Amino acid sequence: MINTTHSLLSRLFFVSSLFVSVFLFSASNVSANADSNEPYDLVQHATKHMLEALKANKDQLEEDPTIIYGLVQDILMPNFDFAKMGKLALGKNWRKADSVQRERFVEEFRLLIIRTYSTAMLEYTNEEIKFLPFTGDLSKKKVKVKMEIIQPGGPSIPLALSMYLNKDTGWKVYDVKIDGISLVTNYRSTFATKIRNGGMDKLIDNLANRNEKVKV
Repeated sequence: MINTTHSLLSRLFFVSSLFVSVFLFSASNVSANADSNEPYDLVQHATKHMLEALKANKDQLEEDPTIIYGLVQDILMPNFDFAKMGKLALGKNWRKADSVQRERFVEEFRLLIIRTYSTAMLEYTNEEIKFLPFTGDLSKKKVKVKMEIIQPGGPSIPLALSMYLNKDTGWKVYDVKIDGISLVTNYRSTFATKIRNGGMDKLIDNLANRNEKVKV
């Protein structure tokens, strides 16, 4: 079980790294068709803002890499619904948690995502991203933004962002799938194992300890 958990986490970090690369390189690859719908517009806006922030803070990031946490929080994280992602990541354990545990978990889960994406942001490589024609129905208020990661000398890797329309805050990401593997499902498997072995509070405390350096 330990080896399986480590394997899932390794895959998750790989997913996160590539997802960050999607944000960074989408502006030059997004199609004209994509420009006409809000989910793609969201990605484009975040991309432009993030690239400008990285350029403007290049010297500061070299001296103090922890600055990346604030940049990721301010620019990319508003595009995520952490409460929805956290609920999905806990699965049936969400119903077993009390209100305090849920609140603590969502906050630590938010910091975990920030920490993971920030690490990937500092280490990303320039994968080529190809956006696929948008075939979703915006009126259904749930869409998948699909694309492919082009690997030199290797097969393309399919990637999809699951997004939904929040009536108050607009389009939000609630899951990422790469090569058919869900970020939320991977977390759910890992969290379920930790809860089974030590309980909800221990999982939350463990996340808090790991997130201690993330001050956002």
